[in-house]
Amino acid sequence: MKIDLFAMPSVPATLKEREEQRPVGRSTERYQKMLEELRHLCILADELGIDAFSTTEHHFHTEGNELSVNPILLFADFAARTKRIMMMPMSIVMTSANPIRVAEDLAILDQLTKGRVGVAFARGYQKRWMQVLGQGGTVATGVGDSADKANRERYDENVEILLEAWTKDCFSYQGKHFQVPYPYDGIEGWAAAHYTRKFGAEGEIDDKGIIKKIGVCPRPYQDPHPMISVPVTGGMTSLLNCAENGWLPWIWEGDPPKFLEMCRSYQRVAAEHGFQFQLGENCGCVRAICIGDTFEEAFQLAANTTGYSYQEYFGHFGFLELFRNPEDDPNVRPWRFKSNQDAVKRMIEKGYQLCGTVDDIKRAMEPLVKCYANGNLEWLSWNFFCQGTTPRHVQDRQLELFATKIMPEFK
Repeated sequence: MKIDLFAMPSVPATLKEREEQRPVGRSTERYQKMLEELRHLCILADELGIDAFSTTEHHFHTEGNELSVNPILLFADFAARTKRIMMMPMSIVMTSANPIRVAEDLAILDQLTKGRVGVAFARGYQKRWMQVLGQGGTVATGVGDSADKANRERYDENVEILLEAWTKDCFSYQGKHFQVPYPYDGIEGWAAAHYTRKFGAEGEIDDKGIIKKIGVCPRPYQDPHPMISVPVTGGMTSLLNCAENGWLPWIWEGDPPKFLEMCRSYQRVAAEHGFQFQLGENCGCVRAICIGDTFEEAFQLAANTTGYSYQEYFGHFGFLELFRNPEDDPNVRPWRFKSNQDAVKRMIEKGYQLCGTVDDIKRAMEPLVKCYANGNLEWLSWNFFCQGTTPRHVQDRQLELFATKIMPEFK
């Protein structure tokens, strides 16, 4: 199993400090401390043998959490300070992005690192920034959101354009939302037509000097391109889309029978499209992990980090629906628990939160790495690592305990 460390970039601050120093997300002092913590974590993870380092993409977080407006730029800094760990944004929100700019930026990072890059592409759920950055396009999607179809349409088109840019010396594309070149019939008035015709890509320009295709430079270092993955927070559509394309799904589902069924569905549909994977191969799970000398110590850490984050923030976007039971009140939408502790208890029951001593974590991981059947899960992403919400010595101890006491048994 390969291990990804996912840190949600947050300025180091207590809840009281966040309130007193609002908007703390615009504090240069706090932002610099956050950068120091993230660099330290990435370097330590590299030294301890963690396989990949991830952050997300979000904007306008004046509250001081999810301050990752450009993970590709952050990772250029981190890659220069590390030796072997993969830089793996999770995720770039393709629905509101310019696909050609994303293709260029990721290709540069892949070239700078000589292939230490993977990437997840997401559809986006936060309206506050997607409606601003994606003006004229679709809005964010979410649990039960009516914008889901339009969001999916724009997402699919942009990812298709990016893949064309990565894999072809030059290309043209006529979609519902995006044209290459623009206008699609061609760009007139290119002053260096003779030069492009002689030195550019074949078919880029016609005999009349009209640009008919464009070539995106540089191409990725990896051939044909970096590993592509997609976060799957319960929807089978995203899982099967991954299977059809041979992309890696990051599966949030924690319930063992449901997780196993998703892995089997992925394997079956992938095979129908020419990808022969063993059970668990090219699949990843997403889990929160908290380690302590006792279960009680680990549980309190989970309540203060994972539980608080889901109850007070992510749950309002519908993410606690992943942990709803049939007997829970169907009229409560979005679903939330009575306390952070109750949320963590349910997350443990559902298999998402791994919590306890080193031995407790090992016992929880043993069936997971086998996909609860005769398989081998390829990736585990340690989700919502406690950067920014706990002191650095707590973060270091969590990572060191996992890497030295737990990880060697499953690598």
